[in-house]
Amino acid sequence: MGERRTQGPQGTPADQISDKRKRLLAEVGDDLWGIELLRFAIQQAVADLAGLGGMVHLGGPGQGSGLRLAVTSGLPPAFAEAWERVDGNGPLAPARAFRHATFVRGSLASVVAGIPQQVGSSAEPRSWPAGAAMVAVPLVGPGGPIGALSVVTASPYEPSPGQLAFLDTLGRWAGERLSRSAAPPPGPGRTGRPEQAPGSHLRQELQAVGTWDWDIRTGEVIWNDAMLAVLGIDPGTFDGRIETWTGVVHPEDLPWVLADIEEAIRAGRMYSTEYRVCRPDGTPVWVRARGRLVVDENGEPARMIGTLWDITRTHDDLEALTEPGASDAERAAVARASRIKQLTRALAEAATVRDVVGASADHILPSFGAAGLILTFLEGDHLRPVGFTGYSQEFVDRIARIPASGAYPIAETLRDRTPMFINSAEEYIERYPTTADLPAAGGKRAWAFLPLIASGRPVGSCVVSFTEPRRFTGEERNLLTALSGLVAQAMERARLYDREHTRAQELQRGLLPRGLPSVPALTAAARYLPAGKDMEVGGDWYDVIPLSADRAAIVIGDVMGHGVAEAVTMGRLRTALRTLADLELPPDELLSHLNDLVSDLGDDFYATCLYLVYDATTRSCVLARAGHPPPAVVHPDGSVRFPDADPNSPLGAATPPFDTVEMELPEGSLLVLYTDGLVESPAFDIDQGMAQLAEALSGLETPSCGHEDQHHRDICLECLCDRLTTALLPGQETTDDAALLIVRTHALPGDDMASWPLPEHPRAAGQAREHVRAQLSAWHLDDLSMTTELLASELVGNVIRHAKGPIHLRLLRTDVLTCEVSDASLTTPRIRRAADTDEGGRGLQLVAALSHRWGTRYTGAGKCIWTEQPLTHD
Repeated sequence: MGERRTQGPQGTPADQISDKRKRLLAEVGDDLWGIELLRFAIQQAVADLAGLGGMVHLGGPGQGSGLRLAVTSGLPPAFAEAWERVDGNGPLAPARAFRHATFVRGSLASVVAGIPQQVGSSAEPRSWPAGAAMVAVPLVGPGGPIGALSVVTASPYEPSPGQLAFLDTLGRWAGERLSRSAAPPPGPGRTGRPEQAPGSHLRQELQAVGTWDWDIRTGEVIWNDAMLAVLGIDPGTFDGRIETWTGVVHPEDLPWVLADIEEAIRAGRMYSTEYRVCRPDGTPVWVRARGRLVVDENGEPARMIGTLWDITRTHDDLEALTEPGASDAERAAVARASRIKQLTRALAEAATVRDVVGASADHILPSFGAAGLILTFLEGDHLRPVGFTGYSQEFVDRIARIPASGAYPIAETLRDRTPMFINSAEEYIERYPTTADLPAAGGKRAWAFLPLIASGRPVGSCVVSFTEPRRFTGEERNLLTALSGLVAQAMERARLYDREHTRAQELQRGLLPRGLPSVPALTAAARYLPAGKDMEVGGDWYDVIPLSADRAAIVIGDVMGHGVAEAVTMGRLRTALRTLADLELPPDELLSHLNDLVSDLGDDFYATCLYLVYDATTRSCVLARAGHPPPAVVHPDGSVRFPDADPNSPLGAATPPFDTVEMELPEGSLLVLYTDGLVESPAFDIDQGMAQLAEALSGLETPSCGHEDQHHRDICLECLCDRLTTALLPGQETTDDAALLIVRTHALPGDDMASWPLPEHPRAAGQAREHVRAQLSAWHLDDLSMTTELLASELVGNVIRHAKGPIHLRLLRTDVLTCEVSDASLTTPRIRRAADTDEGGRGLQLVAALSHRWGTRYTGAGKCIWTEQPLTHD
């Protein structure tokens, strides 16, 4: 177990809170039983230890030597899944606590690392804080241990004596409750059921848990006998279809139950709900269902598996307590218990700090009749409000930075780690005269100031306030104290999530282009839509890269998977692609080099990519794809088509060469590039999505809006981006990242191009100068004539001396003046360092000095050396 470090002697604030929790157990009524009892026990243990989450395993007669997971709280689904079954004779903490009927603590890392064959990689605690541990206590019934309760905690310390005593009491209390009769105590006006042998109802409850496995694509389901029994379906008539289940769900509940399932599939989250079932024999049943999504090797939803059990008795008890014969106190207790259950569920599902604030306001305030709530974080030596309700913004601004050492009750309760309850404004003013104006400013007259302690350290404070004076009962104080522990754990998890999610999004935004470059050959607009909040960052990217001779590269890609690693991989690929594009490689060759790079990253890295080069001088387009959807081409007449070509395999799995497609585009055509997140979802496949994209683009005549100038054409593309994302992603919500890049092509007018063939003779340099001089005069660019003549003369001279013809000279006028000399040689010229006594070798040095940019690209007939000089506009 390693080094033992305790948190201090009996009597510390933690021990005092543990004592209060003991007293709270004595006040819990008999209406709490079964699964709800286990969930309550986990919540108390997690809150008392400032843990990160917990779980309960059950064993005993009929279970062999193994333990099975009954319920979890606050643990990631992947982690909980790995603990579904625990070998009762194994080394895991739950098994040892169950086997030896004693408290057990161990390092989470050592627990998981020591038994990879049982837990598996999905349980690796990579995301847990350093020093995370697991503690477990047995659930002890009259006949001995019947299960184990385990808590994951980030604290490096052993629980204090008071906490150990509380865990022991909690384990015995829960075990004794579970070992009572199968039925809960009778409600008002009802009689009890016959008593059963101790522990028998526990085995029945375990055996009554139905399991289901649903193939989303085929609609086939696999149910165990318990599932069939709960739904009242004869095993001999069960046809294994999902329609059998939809046929027994209560008609009033079916629409929203299906909506919950669709939302869980879309968001990729756990599914949990309660609904009514109408058995074939007419018996109404309440059931609770939980499920998790299973994806295929491509990350697409494939199956959903889960559990279902009968909770009719719990609902019967609640309904009985709300009947006319029940007292007001009983009704209030039922309503409060229901809201606390809802709060627990909401906090478990809360991802962000805003989610936690909303869940706390929605469930805590109605439970106590409160009117205001403030949640703060401890940042350095100040408390900062992060959420509030029932207060004005002006009031919250006044307390925006409360010194943690100041004479404020919200700070004092955190320093002492002890809740503080103030019953009236007069009591507040008497105790805190220096801030006597705050009660009137906030409009409240009673307060519960609660410290938020997570993982043994203070993280903030919670204020629950009332508009009228209030004397808090012992039950209310205990319950608010317990709830503050749940809120603290949720707030700490949410703060970590917000921090990491923000960093990841900033990283991803930094890796995407801040703005698309201005390129004469085309006009472009783009959109990037991150996945929903429950998803991680992804690896979608796009880019527009200016090339020589009024050409541009257009690229879009998608690294498969989600997470920071995928976003970083996207950045590496984008950087590598820009480097390869600068080498003026053709699309198929560029993707071959990129494929090698992805393959070198490892077996788990794959990416799709579409690389396209547009030449405004010929209106030609050459593209190659690596597993990426084809672009949509919209012609000026509004027709839409997708180039028909082999998409090849994704980068990392492809075998070059890559197929290419060449096409000629009319002036003003649109190229619409996108990632699969825009056209594919659990609701429709990629073919349906592409059909919807074509429908949204059909009939769109370009340039749209009737404007011919560049400014308005840019605006039209921005509007079109919004139009497409709205049509394809209603609500702007997607289960996958989505990128959209729309490009309008422009043709270079013939008046801005001039070319001449030159002889393979020394006099070719003189002819080149004459052509340049005459053309620049016609273009009114005489100020560039001298340098351009010199550049053309040097380039032609190099061809005469070192290459072979035919030789061509070309001038292009865009936002730069391009001078090109092409030949039939494949030899790449290189700048070399000439010695002081050398008579030659300085030609390319002169070219580099006179031009803004220069380079070489290969053509179908050889190579082309080009130079660029910027044009000045009056």
